[in-house]
Amino acid sequence: VQLVESGGGSVQVGGSLRLSCAASVDTSSHVFIGWFRQAPGKEREGVATIRTDGTTFYEDSVKGRFTVSQDNAKNVLYLQMSALKPDDTAVYYCGAGYVPGWLLLRGGAIFWGQGTQVTVS
Repeated sequence: VQLVESGGGSVQVGGSLRLSCAASVDTSSHVFIGWFRQAPGKEREGVATIRTDGTTFYEDSVKGRFTVSQDNAKNVLYLQMSALKPDDTAVYYCGAGYVPGWLLLRGGAIFWGQGTQVTVS
């Protein structure tokens, strides 16, 4: 499993960014992919993921502001971030594992991308 994030950058408070995660996955693998972030001095936390049936899961602090979506044909996971706050400043990672939903977001990711920095000021 290879994961490559893109789309990070610096944005003003209240602004928007869209992150992309391009996944290279063996067709025989059944992995689930989600977004995670790690702020300075804090542990990495799960942010959002989407199940194969389209059910989405969000960490409480991003609900209503972030939207996770996927393009199955292209194997790309997106994270549209709006109404950004300084507390959203972090390195955002794409993570993958063999469990979906909350199980993925809460310790189930075992494959990681290199991360992309998001800075809100």
